[in-house]
Amino acid sequence: MSIALEAAGRVQLGVIYDPNLRELFVAERGAGAFCNDARLAVSTAAALDVSLLATGFPYDIRVREDNNLREYGAFAVRARGVRRLGSAVLYLAWVAAGRFDGYWELRLGPWDVAAGGLMVEEAGGRLTAIDGGPLDLDHPTVIASNGRIHDAMLTVLRETRRA
Repeated sequence: MSIALEAAGRVQLGVIYDPNLRELFVAERGAGAFCNDARLAVSTAAALDVSLLATGFPYDIRVREDNNLREYGAFAVRARGVRRLGSAVLYLAWVAAGRFDGYWELRLGPWDVAAGGLMVEEAGGRLTAIDGGPLDLDHPTVIASNGRIHDAMLTVLRETRRA
């Protein structure tokens, strides 16, 4: 479950609940991010080759040409590992918690990104669109990272998507 409060075009509050692990993630702009009252901080991985990443795929992967398979392959040989667990909301919360070093996805809904994106930022990470520009909540593509590997992730995506 994910809930976000947006005011004046910016997400101000985000809440994510994972009932499987009984974890409540909360972030407030300027006040930090927390999981069950413990402050969150992104990982310290400094290079892509030691990083654990996450991603997802579109529901219409069999018919959509832009389906993230090329990008997945490019990251799979450059990172320590790439995981797919099935929840964009939790990927973002786990980047904020330092469980993943980075996450990317080509197509999401605003409900997938709003609360978790704020968590990443408030935990010290970096959040952009896949082209490196600002996140557009109306049509989100996302790279979320600990900040240290963000430029390397952008480079892989630029090279892969240009080919």
